[in-house]
Amino acid sequence: MVIETGVWIVLLGATVTAVATGLGALPFLFVRDIGDWWLGVFNAAAGGLMLAASHSLITEGSMLSTGRTLIGILVGLALILGANTFISRGDDHDVAELAGADARKALLILGIMTAHSFAEGVGVGVSYGGGDELGAFITAAIAVHNIPEGLAISLVLVPRGTPLWKAAGWSIFTSLPQPLMAVPAFLFVLVFEPFLPIGFGLAAGAMIWMVFAELIPDALEDVPGPTAGAAVTLAFAALFAFQHFVLHV
Repeated sequence: MVIETGVWIVLLGATVTAVATGLGALPFLFVRDIGDWWLGVFNAAAGGLMLAASHSLITEGSMLSTGRTLIGILVGLALILGANTFISRGDDHDVAELAGADARKALLILGIMTAHSFAEGVGVGVSYGGGDELGAFITAAIAVHNIPEGLAISLVLVPRGTPLWKAAGWSIFTSLPQPLMAVPAFLFVLVFEPFLPIGFGLAAGAMIWMVFAELIPDALEDVPGPTAGAAVTLAFAALFAFQHFVLHV
């Protein structure tokens, strides 16, 4: 009975972290007219948020295993290069009201964030293996951390024509692996824990590629380099400060 109750607590906590990702779309309730200049700033800001998330993932992974984190980064790079090649060669895609190149970018960022969520789900489950107090803290930290990740997704989707509710839905979708992975990770901590640094590194490697191959070049089409650089830096600093001074992670 104790184990069964624990499983439901883990499942509920991980579900909360997934739903929290959809909150990242809320700022667009107050943004109606998005011009080219703002589109460039948003692309750069999304890049800054993803770089900060990558930094956090690599730091967390390195605390567990530097070697496995490095392997994960290289695997993540290889996978995103393969995915980009596969999607580019395929038929036209239609994702979240987008088509053509915009749909390709949407597929890539949604795929990256979904892969990232597998690692976070394992992290939630493993943390509960260390006790309810630790699990609750990690769950709360990941839930709040998921909000700017949902914002990064929405920054790519909404300015290109995706309705707000769909952007929020896609954001939540990318986090669904968290409740799916949290329970087995909780039940089999010793099996899943060694794969955590690989998962963190994989997501980080893919996100870093996405920032410099897609988001920054798109931003530079609409805004000057100094403006894009400022947006990247401010977004990075905001998430970094949030993680360390609010979440204390």
